[in-house]
Amino acid sequence: MLGYFGRRLLYVVVTLWAISIVTFVIINLPPGDYVSTLIANAESGGEGITPAEAANLRARYGLDDPIFVQYWRWISAIVLHGDFGQSFAWNQPVATLIGERVVLSAVLSIASLLMVWAIAFPIGIYSAVKQYSWGDYGFSFLGFIGMAIPEFMLALVLMYVGFRYFGQSVGGLFSPEFQDAAWNLGKVLDLLGHLWVPIAVIAVSGTAGMIRVTRANLLDELYRPYVHTARAKGLPEWKLLLRYPVRMSLSPFFSTVGWLLPGLIGGETIVSVVMSLPTGGPLLLSGVMNQDMYLVGSFIMILSLLTVVGTVLSDLALAWWDPRIRKRYKRE
Repeated sequence: MLGYFGRRLLYVVVTLWAISIVTFVIINLPPGDYVSTLIANAESGGEGITPAEAANLRARYGLDDPIFVQYWRWISAIVLHGDFGQSFAWNQPVATLIGERVVLSAVLSIASLLMVWAIAFPIGIYSAVKQYSWGDYGFSFLGFIGMAIPEFMLALVLMYVGFRYFGQSVGGLFSPEFQDAAWNLGKVLDLLGHLWVPIAVIAVSGTAGMIRVTRANLLDELYRPYVHTARAKGLPEWKLLLRYPVRMSLSPFFSTVGWLLPGLIGGETIVSVVMSLPTGGPLLLSGVMNQDMYLVGSFIMILSLLTVVGTVLSDLALAWWDPRIRKRYKRE
């Protein structure tokens, strides 16, 4: 396991280095730069930026340097000083902009994942044990519907229901009177009153997919020889089910832990845009539209780091849970 962990750490470093290069190159592929976006926005508003002003802005932001110089300045500041750069559009440090959205993104991501686990695993176990029953058909039908409905459409429907029947403000996580208020009990209760809509929207498709995966994994385990052996020895059915097949089929539980880390920063971008949620996804979209390369590049690097680290943690958790995976790692 230690050797496997060491190899994975080496892969993490190489992967992140490759991602940083590809990310920076792709960000700079579109014609123009942030100053070009400023010029276009100024012209659309009936104003103008002189060539001298544009040249001064490019010199100020370092946009007139060769791309490899810009890349080295950006990546060396991250690696050596933990400095993710300054956002052009927001004129604030990138770390500050992302940090402001981490808490709400984390609450949304963790609550949605817990809801997926709490609903999907019991239903998946029931559908596998009662295969081809009316309950199995019913849950399968609902699961396919949940996977097929676009999240943005479900968000619009639930926003209408919340506004029409519960009197909630449309979009956002706070009512207008609590938007800029200091944190207190009233603001927390208002947040909880708005939080159910995005949690439900994000959890629907995840729950539907997890039900199918759990059902399929458990069906693979239920007919293994060790299950027949345990049943022949007289082990009670419920104890047999929970001790062996269910344990071996819970791999999706540990594999989805890796999704949690990038979700803490990014969240669901489309849902966040539709519902005007103050999470990281809309910030990334704004950076892409403004060609804010330091904001976009640093955001993607943080997401990539969390994704890779989350994957490693998921693999280690799976190895701890399933002895068959540990045996496979020993062979490697």
